[in-house]
Amino acid sequence: MVSARINIRWRAVVRHRWRLLAGCLLIALHQACEAVVPIVIGETVDLAVATGSPARLITWIGLLCGLYLLLTTAYRNGARQLMRALAEESHALRLEVAAKVLDPRAEVRTGDVLTISTTDADHASYLLDYVPRIVGALVATAVSAVGLCLISVPLGLVVLIGTPLVLIALQRAAPGITRRVATRQEVAGRASSLATDLVTGLRPLRGIGAQEAADARYREVSDESLRATLAAARTQGVFLAASNSVSTLLAGGIAILAGWFALTGRISPGELITVIGLAAFLTEPFGALSAAPSWIATARASADRIAELLGSTPAPPPTGTPPIRPAAGECLGVVAETDAATIVQLYDDGSPDVLVAPHHPELFSGTIRDNIVLAADHELAEALRASAADDVVRAHPEGLDHSIAERGSALSGGQRQRLALARALLARPKLLVLHDPTTAVDAVTEHAIARGIRDLRHGPGSGLGTLIVTTSPALLAVTDRVVVLRDGRIVATGTHASLAALDPAYRAAVLR
Repeated sequence: MVSARINIRWRAVVRHRWRLLAGCLLIALHQACEAVVPIVIGETVDLAVATGSPARLITWIGLLCGLYLLLTTAYRNGARQLMRALAEESHALRLEVAAKVLDPRAEVRTGDVLTISTTDADHASYLLDYVPRIVGALVATAVSAVGLCLISVPLGLVVLIGTPLVLIALQRAAPGITRRVATRQEVAGRASSLATDLVTGLRPLRGIGAQEAADARYREVSDESLRATLAAARTQGVFLAASNSVSTLLAGGIAILAGWFALTGRISPGELITVIGLAAFLTEPFGALSAAPSWIATARASADRIAELLGSTPAPPPTGTPPIRPAAGECLGVVAETDAATIVQLYDDGSPDVLVAPHHPELFSGTIRDNIVLAADHELAEALRASAADDVVRAHPEGLDHSIAERGSALSGGQRQRLALARALLARPKLLVLHDPTTAVDAVTEHAIARGIRDLRHGPGSGLGTLIVTTSPALLAVTDRVVVLRDGRIVATGTHASLAALDPAYRAAVLR
């Protein structure tokens, strides 16, 4: 579900309007000075060199040096303003993307996050560089056209008429480039997501012998990404080749026409030098204006992907109250025949007395100790035993100081579950809600964990409550009572043993 999209490009312009304005003015000044240089050189030839006047030669050379000092200063300060704006915008976009995907209700593929927060954020922010380059190119073209008109009206008209015609023709290719770039980024995101999922689940894949099928699937998506990349590159390459050719031909045509005018005596040697200099100089602004549709198309495609992510509306949290809460000191089992995940979310009310441990454990890069330690050492040892995570610690020579890769990708699913459970047990909340905490461990370990949870949280005099949403007989067997939910309503209650003996639906759901 997508709300009204944010106009990323317009917002970037508004957000950095003063730096962008300063950058545009300074870059425009730089380009105007660049265009004036051939004019000054031509005048130097006609008014100083041709007349043999040392004083005039010194004057015009001094003017040329001042011109170079001005254009260099303008460019350095303009580029500094624009690079600052570009860096701040790309950083701001990455922060917005990160804030969006950190919403626990957001449903975003990992690969999309990677490409959007890196490539797309950069391409979208490059708009702040493209705008002044286009403005500078237009100013350079206008100043050059005026200079050429002062020498020869036909030469000026070639620039004033030819440039818009070329830009209009090239602009027709922009939508195709936008589509190709958007497709490339979308497919690259899918490939990155799949690669991340495969690396994370490498151990289970090996365990079921599915690594060859996974490898084939990744090759398929990778090949699709390659084809999309090559298609986008071909489109952009053809466009750039055409635009460079046209701009070079236009500049070359001006030089050839000027040569003819010089041969027929219509312009002076100094004016010929000016025209040749301007023709050579115009290849740069012509090239920038010709490439502008490709630049804008790329920035637009990336901005649209960012806008789609930022404008997406996460799934609304479940509403209502939890159907049942354990009494103080009670270990309560819940068998949810439907919508178990939704039932678990109802308990996540932000209360400091309630901890909801999700079914999918989240680990971060660091050591085992960094991932679970929240209290003193003796409590840590108890939590490790109760969760059977002490086996994970003993499996590594470094023990608690063993390094864990991001998301625990080097650990098996069962090891990740046990470490996450140890962390939850160590927090000692008044109410701990667990959702299928043992689905990735073997039966022996599962029984040990069930008994460990019971012993750690529900010893004599304990006032702690534990609610376990599961269909595991081992976990349900250690609870004080079990509640069966259907569509959020209680349909049966009793001990695990009594329900297993008297309720056929319960037996079908939990006994395996």
